[in-house]
Amino acid sequence: MARTTVANQLATIRKQRELLAKKEQALLSKSHDKVLSQIVQMAKDAGLTAADITKALTEGKPAKAGKVAKAPKAVKKGALAGKKVAPKYRNPANPEQTWTGRGVSPTWVQALKTAGTLDTALIAVEPAAV
Repeated sequence: MARTTVANQLATIRKQRELLAKKEQALLSKSHDKVLSQIVQMAKDAGLTAADITKALTEGKPAKAGKVAKAPKAVKKGALAGKKVAPKYRNPANPEQTWTGRGVSPTWVQALKTAGTLDTALIAVEPAAV
């Protein structure tokens, strides 16, 4: 009984891999042919020329037919509608860093929370002039 060597096994696997690669290419080619025929038919139906398609491909995006301006989204009641919020906390180590108290807290705020000293970073609110 002849022993199969590693070299023979590798050769067999390589042949199988080549055969599978050829089958894969054939399937892809068949699929591409179907898609291309659909594209060509759609282009003919739309009255597009090869130059139109080439131009669209080189520009990256096909030109939109008559851009329509979108209506602005309605602002929900009580929403801020883009108004800035005054900062509520100031970093004691770096006064340029502030936080409004909304959203994700910065690392310096998290460190103060962990230490239990977040109140020391509160910004004093001046009473509004009447």
